[in-house]
Amino acid sequence: MAKGTVRYWAAAKAAAGVAEEPYEADTLAAALDAARERHPGELVRVLRRCSFLVDGDPVGTRGHETVRLAEGGTVEVLPPFAGG
Repeated sequence: MAKGTVRYWAAAKAAAGVAEEPYEADTLAAALDAARERHPGELVRVLRRCSFLVDGDPVGTRGHETVRLAEGGTVEVLPPFAGG
């Protein structure tokens, strides 16, 4: 399994109660499942509205189970932002 960092921004950071934490997962889906287990409640709801960057690349509409995570990689959790 790959090890890396999940970074939470804005509402996701508030819901998780941390700015970042390690992941140990092979896919984005597995990393997000682990995050939901660690932070049940508000983060589960926030994640439904988030977009994600994996090592700087937008995930877009790809299935999270198809997005492979790299050793030492970074997952950015981006809730919708308002304003400009």
